Amino acid sequence: MIVDSAIYRDGRRTDGPADLSHALDEARATGDAFLWIGLHEPTEKEFALVSSEFGLHPLAVEDALRAHQRPKLEVYDDSLFVVIKPVVYEPESDTVSADELMVFIGDSFVVTVRHGESAPLAAVRRRLESEPEVLKHGPTAVLYAVSDAIVDHYIDVAAELQVDLEELETQVFAPSGTVDASNPAARIYTFKRQVLEFRRATGPLTSPMNRLASAGVPFVHEHAQPFFRDVSDHLTRVNEQVEGLDRLLSDILSAHLAQMGVRQNDDMRKISAWAAMAAVPTMVAGVYGMNFDHMPELHWVWTYPAVVVLMAGAVFGLHRLFKRRGWL
Repeated sequence: MIVDSAIYRDGRRTDGPADLSHALDEARATGDAFLWIGLHEPTEKEFALVSSEFGLHPLAVEDALRAHQRPKLEVYDDSLFVVIKPVVYEPESDTVSADELMVFIGDSFVVTVRHGESAPLAAVRRRLESEPEVLKHGPTAVLYAVSDAIVDHYIDVAAELQVDLEELETQVFAPSGTVDASNPAARIYTFKRQVLEFRRATGPLTSPMNRLASAGVPFVHEHAQPFFRDVSDHLTRVNEQVEGLDRLLSDILSAHLAQMGVRQNDDMRKISAWAAMAAVPTMVAGVYGMNFDHMPELHWVWTYPAVVVLMAGAVFGLHRLFKRRGWL
């Protein structure tokens, strides 16, 4: 459905015709105005009117309706098509979710198509309407403001992921018995999947932002390159943070597995030590349990206490030996 529609003339919002065709003709008539239409999860029938009035390319229309696209920039004869994936991080559930935002830019018009709830453009529209000096640069200003807001939110999400990763790292390497019994490897793997979801949104966006920061892109204002270059620099910083998070998660997982191997070796040494101490009295008791007739010591008065003392001394000596070597 159409969320908002307005004509902007010289950077200021004006009332225009309700009919899209008349509104676009009015915006093009003066040369200093453009029409901005915002849609949220439109149906094929709802979007057919918009696409026919603005002459949008069928392939771009299909992508806008079906969603599930990678961030990209496509140049068509009558319009520029940009796909951006806003993300939201839920600290309570430790999940990263990505939605989609499509932006069509053409001669005196901007069409934004939003899928999901993570990228409301009302705040961006209000901010632009309060800055007419920026908005008067036309559709390019809208594309810049939208991409800048989304990339800035990437920075916030990356910071939240970094904080949670530090907490996870503390839990994984805490002394044994001081943390909960949940599986650290599973938590690391789940966190790694969230970072991967974040990476799918930020990584492919690098190429479109670099193209917008260079000259020669149709329907983009000739003086907009420095602004998109600033967005590209912020995106590069985000990608470096995401890459660092992914690399650190892999290192933490490897260190955790190595730590588990060391703990298993310690457990095996303890088990072996106790088994060795149990084997000595078992062996002695086994000898005297064979019931041979010709065993002189069976008839000695001090045989029983001597055997008990021998077994206790052997076990005590083994215990001291294993203790010195760190097996117990």
